[in-house]
This record gives sequence, structure tokens and C-alpha cells, in this order.
Amino acid sequence: MKELNLQLKDTEWPLEYIDHDRKIVRAIVFDDQENYYFVRAKRDDDFGKATLIETSGGGVEAGEDLETALKRELKEELGAEVEIMHKIGIVSDYYNLIHRHNINNYYLCKITSFGEKHLTPDEINEFHLSTLKLSYDEALREYNRCANTRIGKLIAARELPILKQAKNLLDRKKNR
Repeated sequence: MKELNLQLKDTEWPLEYIDHDRKIVRAIVFDDQENYYFVRAKRDDDFGKATLIETSGGGVEAGEDLETALKRELKEELGAEVEIMHKIGIVSDYYNLIHRHNINNYYLCKITSFGEKHLTPDEINEFHLSTLKLSYDEALREYNRCANTRIGKLIAARELPILKQAKNLLDRKKNR
């Protein structure tokens, strides 16, 4: 199956200028029962007050390759050790409010074990990150529910096509 390559614009805030790119890794994470794992963020910042669903992941650090960064982020945010199954694709999107271009590299990952999370103080105190374990249909509903905020619309536009592609990949694998 061909990797997705999506180019999205921020339609929620006016574009003044973009002054930096951020290379990001993210994953659709699943288990043997085909439950999906996400993070829930509760935020009240420049983007507004919102409670959101989002894939686990984050910024790639200097000198890190994508897969090393992905495994680090999933361990930090979910406490999960994973097997990287497939690259789903790249979503290029923008956060005009903070003048940033995001290059999101998405992967499909299967959980091999859970352990301790290693959240940053900001992830604990500012974003109140927690883990969500959802079925595919529950995840679709949650993304649609969270799309009632401006930041939620941007996240749903980025992540719903990735979630649907991940489901297609898993269904194809099952039917082989």
C-alpha cells in the first residue's frame, strides 16, 4: 500500500509568516485485540481551552533517526515498547498561530509491552497527558467530538486520514 503524503493548511488562524519547521514522529499504536492507544491532552493556552485526542509522538531531536525518536516518544508518553510495522506516511501541516510548519512522520506500531511512562513536567502540568485505549470506532467518534475546537479541527484533519489508513493496513494484513 502506498504511503500517504498529505499537505494541509491551517484554516483556523490567519497566516502571517512561518519561521520554523518541526520534524515530528507519531504513531497509530495497537495491541493484539486491535485496541488503539492515544494520548488525551487538556490544554488552556494560546490555542484556546480544549480537551483533545492525539496520536502519541513528538519532536525528533538533533542526531536522532526517525525510528529511534519514535520509540523514545512512545516509551515516554505511553510507557510502550513497540514493534514498528509500517510507515503510514507524511502529513505536512501548519500552526499559523505559532508560525510553525510541522512535518509529521506517521508509523503503524504494535505494542510488545508496557512499562513506566516518562512524561516531561510540561506534559504533566500544562497538557495533563493521559493514555486513551479505544476501539477504532471509538477513536473516530473521539476525533470528531474534539473537532469542535479550532485546534481540534487541525488535529482531526491531520490524524483521521492516518487512522483510516492504519485500519486499512491492519485489515489487509488480517485478510492475507
